[in-house]
Amino acid sequence: MTKNSRADKTLDCLGLFCPEPVYRTRLELDNLKTGETLEIWADDPGAERDIQSLTKRLGHEILEMKKEENKIYFKIRKVK
Repeated sequence: MTKNSRADKTLDCLGLFCPEPVYRTRLELDNLKTGETLEIWADDPGAERDIQSLTKRLGHEILEMKKEENKIYFKIRKVK
């Protein structure tokens, strides 16, 4: 899988604040099949740390993370 390939699901958390981005990310990851990917856009300053912690705790893989102005982008692969 390349970094630029499309994700299986996209989650738009722009305009949402803690705990909504991490909560919605968890719900979407729970609904993915193993190997599928989720891309997330958020602008909550706490989302970067919260989503990284969630991903690590659940044992999934962050394929890509980038910041653009006040937005943060994640692409996560469900591992198990």
